Amino acid sequence: MRTLTTPPTLIVVLITLGCALIGAPSATAQVERVIDTTWTMPRTADGQPDLQGLWGNKTLTPMERPDAAEGIAFLSDEEMAAINQQRVVDEQARDDAPAQRYDAGANVGGYGSYWLDSGDTVLSTGQTSLIVDPPNGRAPIKPWALEAKAYNLAHNGDHYQHMSVWDRCLSRGVPGSMLPAGYNNTYRIVQTPDHIVIQHEMIHDVRIIPLSDRPFIDADIRQWMGDARAHWDADVLVVETKNFHNRGWIASSSAGARLKGIPTSKALHVVERYHRVAADTIIWTVTIDDPNVYTRPWTISMPLTAEPDYEIFEYACHEGNYAVPNALSGQRVIDARGASTPAQ
Repeated sequence: MRTLTTPPTLIVVLITLGCALIGAPSATAQVERVIDTTWTMPRTADGQPDLQGLWGNKTLTPMERPDAAEGIAFLSDEEMAAINQQRVVDEQARDDAPAQRYDAGANVGGYGSYWLDSGDTVLSTGQTSLIVDPPNGRAPIKPWALEAKAYNLAHNGDHYQHMSVWDRCLSRGVPGSMLPAGYNNTYRIVQTPDHIVIQHEMIHDVRIIPLSDRPFIDADIRQWMGDARAHWDADVLVVETKNFHNRGWIASSSAGARLKGIPTSKALHVVERYHRVAADTIIWTVTIDDPNVYTRPWTISMPLTAEPDYEIFEYACHEGNYAVPNALSGQRVIDARGASTPAQ
C-alpha cells in the first residue's frame, strides 16, 4: 500500500480526494496499457512501417518526477482517472472565476487560458514523469549547467544571447522541439522511400532526415537542429542526431521545469526511437548524451497520440515579433532609472 501525504500537484492530486493509493503496476504493464495486440502495423508502398499522420504529445505529466511522488514510477488506473477528473474540475473553476481588476501599470500576465492547450490528461502509460531513466525520474544535470541556466534566466533582459532561442523565434532544437509546451503540441510525419520528414507545429522547423548510413556532415559544421540519420531496427525507427553547436537550450518551455534554460554543448548526441504500437499510438523515446552538461546519459519516453482531425496552421513567430527589442529596450529604461536614483 502507498499513500501520498504531501500537498497536491497535478500529478499527485489524489490526496485531496482522500484516496488510499494502491501499488503501481510494473513497467511492462504500463506498455501493455497502450499496445493493441489485435492491431496490424500498416506499411508504406515500399514496406516500411507507416508512421505518417498527425501526432500530438500534450499532457499533464511533468518532465521530472515531483518530490511528492518519489519512488512512484507509475500511477494506477484509479489514480489516472482521478487526476484527469480533477483537471476538469479545476478548469471549470477557472472559467467560473470572476474577472479581476488590475491597477494601472500592473503585471497582467501573459496568455489567457483560452490560448493554452497543454493537455487535460496524464500520459496513457501512467508514468509520473516524462523522464524514465535515471530511475528517480530526474535529469542528472551538472552544477555548472544549473548555474549557467540561473544566470541566463536572471539576466535575459541584459542581452539577446541570454534569452531562449524560442523567444527569438529561431528554433527549439533537438530534442526540445519534440517536448510538450503550453500549446502547438502537434507533429506531422511524412515518409518517402529514403527520407523521414517531421514537421513541428511550434516555430517553423521541418526535419528532413535521410534514411541512410551515409556519413554525418563534417564535425566543423554545426546546426541548431544538428545533423540526423535514420534507420529501421525491425519496426522501430531510430534517428541519431549530432553536430549541434553550443548556443541552444535543451528545453525552452516552462513545461521543461528544471530543464528550461539548461545549455547544450557541441558534445550533445541524441538518439530517438519511434515505435508505433497501435493505430493511435507511437511510443517516442529519446536518450540524451551530453557529457559536458550531464553526469550520465538520460532518457525520456512518452506516447504520441494520433490527431487525424487536427489542423496545423502557419506558426508565424518572427513576423511582427517585437518581444525581443521591446524587452531589451525596456530593461535599458529600468537600468537608466536605477543609475539615476541617488544612493540612500
